[in-house]
Amino acid sequence: MYIGVDLGSTNIKAAIYDKEFCLIDRQSRPVNYIRDNGFVEFDASAYCNDLIGLLGDMMRSNGISYIDEIAFTGQAESLVVLGANGKPLMNAISWMDERSVEECKELEAKFDNCTCEEITGQMAVLPTWPATKILWLKHNRPEIYENAATYMLLKDYIVYCLTNEKKADMSIATFSFYFDIYHKCYWQGMLEAIGISESQLPQLCEPCSVAGNLTNQVAEKMGLTTATRVNVGTLDHFAGMIGTGNIAPGGITLSTGTVMALATMGSAETAKGSGIAMHYGFLPDTHIMLPVAESGGVSLEWFKRNCMSADYDTMNAELAKRGDSELIFLPYLVGTNAPEFDTQACGAFWGLRQEHDAIDMAGAVMEGVACVLRKNCDHIAANGVKLKTIIATGGGAKSPIWCQLQADITGLPVSIPKEKEAACLGAAMIAGVSHGRFASYEAAADHCVAMLHQYIPNPTAHTEKKYRRFCALYQAALEIGNIE
Repeated sequence: MYIGVDLGSTNIKAAIYDKEFCLIDRQSRPVNYIRDNGFVEFDASAYCNDLIGLLGDMMRSNGISYIDEIAFTGQAESLVVLGANGKPLMNAISWMDERSVEECKELEAKFDNCTCEEITGQMAVLPTWPATKILWLKHNRPEIYENAATYMLLKDYIVYCLTNEKKADMSIATFSFYFDIYHKCYWQGMLEAIGISESQLPQLCEPCSVAGNLTNQVAEKMGLTTATRVNVGTLDHFAGMIGTGNIAPGGITLSTGTVMALATMGSAETAKGSGIAMHYGFLPDTHIMLPVAESGGVSLEWFKRNCMSADYDTMNAELAKRGDSELIFLPYLVGTNAPEFDTQACGAFWGLRQEHDAIDMAGAVMEGVACVLRKNCDHIAANGVKLKTIIATGGGAKSPIWCQLQADITGLPVSIPKEKEAACLGAAMIAGVSHGRFASYEAAADHCVAMLHQYIPNPTAHTEKKYRRFCALYQAALEIGNIE
């Protein structure tokens, strides 16, 4: 039996699968945050105890006393600072915390964007990165900084709590901003800049590898034995790729939640200098392109919240009755990162007439987000990756109208997987491959992954004209923004 755990930002999720990968149970527990003066923190010890309690409850309620392997996935950048006794010195700093804006400026003065991309695969210095948070601690919490024995990212910390092994999964280390993804080592220049040594960091290891076995204490709390192996797993987006069968070049796993993220297999050769975020992959010596567009589901959420009272089902049903519209929406309500990285970009409706109503406008919002999706797909393809299909997950995948728009505008078929919790399934598949249940990820995908539906692209002259107008409107908005 296998467990896949998703260490999420909103919820901790866990799923138990038997040998045939039939789902036995799936449960979750919420994550509690401490928000004060713009800081976003959480108690890392409590987070771990909640996980152990959740798994223990699942074992007892299902009468299970033996698990072969547990594999992890989840959030990347949240930082945990340990003292010499291996206990947290302070609350964990969430990836959502942006306290280190000034430290970003300090690091930008030392490392230009080209250098950062060549080493980390990332395009910019952001307050999301743990490296910037460590520098903030140096400036603002010297008592913590001077007593820090180990800096760990959350998933690695959880694995340490369960096994007593300090390992750093390289697919997660990518998000530290002090890891060289091409040479598979810590970036000494960045360590020097933030004033820490490699001895304060966990030993790097390949993703999807076994860190060790459950300790006696943890095994007892869970109602298991120390024979249970703990797999470091990989990033949530990458586990989602595995859980949707996207394990070879050519496929995109699309997650449309509040933000829109695209994950596709790439290579160091195709990605260097591309302007596309690059990460160490879940397979040894592979790399994954992961552009993220903040102009995702947040645009539709904003419009529904402020401009219409209909629910999503009613909105989709009404849109299905309507034909093509000339209305265009730029979904840049929070600026845009991939592919333009334009923080000053703004949202706008164009072509509004008195015959338009809120349903028409909602359709234009969906279409605008689909245009951003195509921009990113075209950017990936222009950098050497031939795309064949999109596998849609997240809230956006629940809308047939939106999925068909995505297919029509990108020209790529959009498939909907049967399993909604792809990250948990992907993590469990990692455990199954590691334990020998499957000979490969291909074999695991053949056995575990099924699609509910596929939307076939039906591009028209009108669709192409709308996309070209969308791109022209974005350029016009840039010019308007530059008028003094």
